[in-house]
Amino acid sequence: MSKPHRTIRLLLAAAALLAALVVASGCGTTKANEDRGRTLFEQKCGTCHALAQAGTTAQTGPNLDDAFAAARAAGQGSTTIEGVVKAQVEHPRPVTGNPSVSMPPDIVSGQDLEDVAAYVGMWAGVPGAEPPKVPGGPGAQVFANNGCGGCHTLAAAGSGGVTGPNLNEYLAPDDNAAGVEEMIVDPNAEIAEGYPANVMPQNYGEALTPKELKDLVQYLIENTPAGGNKPEGPGGEENDVGGPRN
Repeated sequence: MSKPHRTIRLLLAAAALLAALVVASGCGTTKANEDRGRTLFEQKCGTCHALAQAGTTAQTGPNLDDAFAAARAAGQGSTTIEGVVKAQVEHPRPVTGNPSVSMPPDIVSGQDLEDVAAYVGMWAGVPGAEPPKVPGGPGAQVFANNGCGGCHTLAAAGSGGVTGPNLNEYLAPDDNAAGVEEMIVDPNAEIAEGYPANVMPQNYGEALTPKELKDLVQYLIENTPAGGNKPEGPGGEENDVGGPRN
């Protein structure tokens, strides 16, 4: 082989090695986004797990604050809890039909898992943790505190959950306050088409104070077509988001 051809091959090999090193050096170095992790947790995990800072109260799987409180009190840091969460998600116990001891595989993966694990690692078991304050009045805060946006889309709350029906469309003009309250405290009384029963927590009648329940109902009526309202859009214009109930 002539010297020029051999030199070119060596240069190409070096370039390939350099490219591989650059790619490898970037693996796993993307900074986790805890805010995005909170949203993903509400949507993917909050339907089974309680976590105070996320405002989720589901009781299907373990309460994550209870699960990690002792470890955090013993001095285990967020990074350790984050690692445990990643390992449990990546290698869940075999599905046994008992959701309290097993969960579906690949519930989140890749960057989604990085973000969720970092979020749970930051907040699980933190004494006094609570959801961040939100604009929109007391009803908006109740909506946020209880993780409603993790399951439901609601334009006023900026939420995009899809586990439950889109409230902008599902709540109809003929839904009055009593009807909306029943949907909250007895969610299996009327099941939206295409959604299974027993997904929404059944304990809001006990978990919410009478004032919180009243504030939440009023918030939903004011910001959906319920009660015959036409909620205002971001610019103050009427936002006709209502439609026939499925």
